[in-house]
Amino acid sequence: MRRYWYPEAVGEQTHLVLEEELFHHICDVCRQGQGSKFELISPDGFSRLVEIEQLNKRQALLKILSTQKSKALKPPHIHLCISLPKLPTFESVLEKSVELGVAHIHPFISDFSFFKSAQKVSEDRMERWQRIVVSATQQSGRGELMQVHPVVNFENIVDQMHRAPASMCLFAYEGSTPLGLKSYLTRHLARPEGEASIQDVWLVVGSEGGFSDSEVFEMKSRKLEPVTMGDQVLRVETACISLVSVLKYELGLMEA
Repeated sequence: MRRYWYPEAVGEQTHLVLEEELFHHICDVCRQGQGSKFELISPDGFSRLVEIEQLNKRQALLKILSTQKSKALKPPHIHLCISLPKLPTFESVLEKSVELGVAHIHPFISDFSFFKSAQKVSEDRMERWQRIVVSATQQSGRGELMQVHPVVNFENIVDQMHRAPASMCLFAYEGSTPLGLKSYLTRHLARPEGEASIQDVWLVVGSEGGFSDSEVFEMKSRKLEPVTMGDQVLRVETACISLVSVLKYELGLMEA
């Protein structure tokens, strides 16, 4: 069954009106007509089965047939921090991250980012990224949107991770490092009795050029140890998808 993102909380309403862009997408582009039934997911955490009761050239009246609570993402929540790569690469990562259940994307500017300043990322670009998230959410059946945070600099991302309580931070690095991914996870997922469970996992991935020596030094100085994913140098999108998939498996987030 088709599902669409409805951007407003619905409350106790029994009918909804589709207008403007959402009307155009559902009724013109997707060819949903009078009597059609589909699912709406909304930011209030519910999904609703609706039917088009009335339809004209500019709007549609929807009758809500049933309502159920959307499934929330299970903790720990995954934060993917990515040094902005080339735009098609980043947009591919956005789409796949939604499908894989990433909770937050934190784009940032580092020495080898495609963009050299956060100010170079326009409002139009941010809106396009949001549309990609919405589209992938509708396709995957998630009950909530992945949050795409504003672009910040490298130091800001490091500070956020360093201050995050009950969290685990994984810094993926293609350079020489003795700590492999499996060893890192074995060490950090074994929580001592009485210690708070992990609530957030932060993954840090570089752009096409990786990280500079000074950035690696800064991470190490904050006790954020570099972790290797093997001998091969991975493309940005491959590294992101691989890391998230392995983390979800190890954290038990691939269970029903």
